[in-house]
Amino acid sequence: MPKTLKNFIFSINIVLLSTLFIVVLIFTAYLHTTLAQENAIKHANVVSNQIFSSMYQVMKKGWSREDLNDFMHSLKENFNDSDYTVNIYRSDKIKELFGEVKEKQKDDLANSVLASGEKITLTEMGKLRNLLPLNAKKECLSCHVNAKAGDTLGVIDVEQNFVEIIKKTFLDYIYFFLIVLPIFVFGAFMSSRYTTSRITESLKLFNKKVQCINSMKDFKEFDSTDIDSRFDEINAIIANVNELAQKLKTIAVDKDLLEFEVQLLDKFIITSEVVQDWRDFINELLVDINKVMPTYTLMTIFRIGDDQFEVDIFWYGIPESDVKEKFEEYVRESVQNSNHFLGYTDYTIRHNTSEYNRCISMDDYENFAHRTKSLFLDTPKIGGIVGLSVQSDMATDPIKHIVIDSILTTMANLVGSVKAINKYTNDLEYYAAHDPLTNLFNQRVFIDFLEYEIKRAESHSYEFALMVIDCDNFKPINDRYGHAFGDLFLQEFSRILVESKRNEDILSRYGGDEFTIILPECGLEGALAVAHKIANAVEKFKLLTTDGNYAGVTVSIGISIYPEHAKTQKELFLIADGMMYKAKEEGKNGIRVPCGDDIVSVIKDQKAKSALLVDAVTNNRIVPYFQPIQTTLSGKNEIHELLMRIEVDGKVVSAYEFIEVAESMSIINRMDLMVIENAFIKIKAENYQGILFINLSPKSLIVGNYADSITQLIKHYDISKDHIVFEITERETVKNFSILEKFVMNLKMAGYKFAIDDFGSGFSSFHYIKKFPIDYLKIDGEFIININKDKKDKAFVHSILTLAKELNVKTVAEYVEDEEIVITLREMGVDYLQGFHIGRPQNHFTINNRNL
Repeated sequence: MPKTLKNFIFSINIVLLSTLFIVVLIFTAYLHTTLAQENAIKHANVVSNQIFSSMYQVMKKGWSREDLNDFMHSLKENFNDSDYTVNIYRSDKIKELFGEVKEKQKDDLANSVLASGEKITLTEMGKLRNLLPLNAKKECLSCHVNAKAGDTLGVIDVEQNFVEIIKKTFLDYIYFFLIVLPIFVFGAFMSSRYTTSRITESLKLFNKKVQCINSMKDFKEFDSTDIDSRFDEINAIIANVNELAQKLKTIAVDKDLLEFEVQLLDKFIITSEVVQDWRDFINELLVDINKVMPTYTLMTIFRIGDDQFEVDIFWYGIPESDVKEKFEEYVRESVQNSNHFLGYTDYTIRHNTSEYNRCISMDDYENFAHRTKSLFLDTPKIGGIVGLSVQSDMATDPIKHIVIDSILTTMANLVGSVKAINKYTNDLEYYAAHDPLTNLFNQRVFIDFLEYEIKRAESHSYEFALMVIDCDNFKPINDRYGHAFGDLFLQEFSRILVESKRNEDILSRYGGDEFTIILPECGLEGALAVAHKIANAVEKFKLLTTDGNYAGVTVSIGISIYPEHAKTQKELFLIADGMMYKAKEEGKNGIRVPCGDDIVSVIKDQKAKSALLVDAVTNNRIVPYFQPIQTTLSGKNEIHELLMRIEVDGKVVSAYEFIEVAESMSIINRMDLMVIENAFIKIKAENYQGILFINLSPKSLIVGNYADSITQLIKHYDISKDHIVFEITERETVKNFSILEKFVMNLKMAGYKFAIDDFGSGFSSFHYIKKFPIDYLKIDGEFIININKDKKDKAFVHSILTLAKELNVKTVAEYVEDEEIVITLREMGVDYLQGFHIGRPQNHFTINNRNL
């Protein structure tokens, strides 16, 4: 089989020409043989007619037997060396008159001619027979008296064998073919060589042009219009290939560009490192871009608030001062021409350099082509312009234009996402430390500040005061005028406290209408002065209500002094809080400072709680309660949260007020295991098939075998791992974070899921998300309860939902207290709902669902 086109075409030509030659040869041989046969037949007919004519003339004269023998002998001699055989057959009438004569035995054909008097000509097996009848005429009757005119007197049988003639003719033709064949083969070879040379030369040129294509630049220079094969069909194929190449030039992409596009997508993965060092990321991106496309600068102009802007220019090399000024002018024009910046010009430009061994001159800048892309978001108010500068010819290239657009889109999304995440993070960190309603420090920060102040006071040997403040009769105001007015009232109340305290005092909202103030380097006398100032200011404060009246409150204040009354954070707060309740018990609107009996009473109450806890643990009076958590879309109670209750004197009470005592007694882990085991018993008894959220006190985790104990309980009661979600209480702190991390990772690897409880209430929220594989975020109820009244709360919840969706984490909203909140949360896309409106905690699983 031919392996090249040249050999293939040559072979085809030889085969075709040879086939044609053989066909012509066979046809000619056949024609020649046929003609020879026809000539032989004609000659045989002529011979037959001549013999017949000669014999008839002799018989007409009248002949004797001797004449007949002489005639027969003459015929034999004349045709002895020829292909002819002549026989004469006599009829019976002749035999009757003249007697018998030696002759060849007649066959059927001869008898047939004698009987019919008709001529017969037969050709078969390479032989020709002419049987001619000798019919009697009038002049014959004189001799043949027993015959009448028309009778057949005899038959002349002339037979010719022309096989030898045909054979000789065929051999002559073969000899001719052998002489002509070499000439024909040589002619075919020369013809095929000429044909193939024209085709192969043109194809070689075409192949050479194709092999020279090693890049997009080579491909764009490809042109096959100068190739002429002298054959219209092949020229048409080459022309079509050239036309296809011209079309592909507009859509083909370099391999390097495709690989860069893939790398560009990989770079869009936003990690904590990218968020933290996004400028370094853009510098690296600029270096990568230059590997496939010369690019001088990347630029970002981003709004990060209502009136805050950041402008960054990233240079591939060190720009000359004139270049820098020119580009800054271009940036200012971009800002002024953008509708999103509203002509704002109060911003600074930050220059970044990725390659310090390069220089960008004015000659380079004259060849700049700028391309920009905008991205602006309404929530949060973040957005801006990204741009890059490339060589002018690159900007006009349709393929490079697509790559440029991809780079700009990636930059816009990346920087926009980084800015948004930074803003969300800043907001979340702020609200993690501050109460969203009053903007005061929250409970968690208060506890941290109190512990810090104790250490500082101990180191510097000074005293300080702690004040717990509670509004008297605030609940009736809140119930009468609604939560919106109640929130406004608390905001104004907080303002009174801020104005009444000293500048150095630390004011916090502990929860609800309860506030705390840490008064550094302040004794009892100074604390009382501040307390009276606050009480007087609050008593004078009145707020206009919606019905035209004025609402006001008084305060009950409890005070404790470090180190006079206590030396620990818990005891110091316990005493101040106890004094506040004493003030309420004594008629409200008062200030209470502990005396000896008061401190003893508080400590005694603490010991009573300790005794109750010991009894509850000893006698297994730790009771599991279950609060339903509803799926927002379906309205089904698919999840329950496990809550701890304690049986005291035949009554079931919340364990919340005993938690601190239990932790201080180091029995909280035993209580956790007991309530978990009792809950598992309930699951089996009620055949509960849903998910169970289990609260874990981080302080229980310091017990070495705590995780093993939980897994043993789950295995013992045959509880599916998919149905268990452990809650990490975000409000709590863990001194040794590595212990919590190890605990979570071990259970996660075992197949369990985790949730962060009270998300947003402390600084550790984001640290938990970064470190742990979290499956659920339970949004702190403080942000949910006023979500329809406070835009900040709603914005904060929206931020959490955005973060959760990015991380593919489910969200649970706590403190869902009415149907309006349900509607809002459903519209915002919260996955699950929990609160008294959904269902109160019960000692059994709530299977029935609310109708939403």
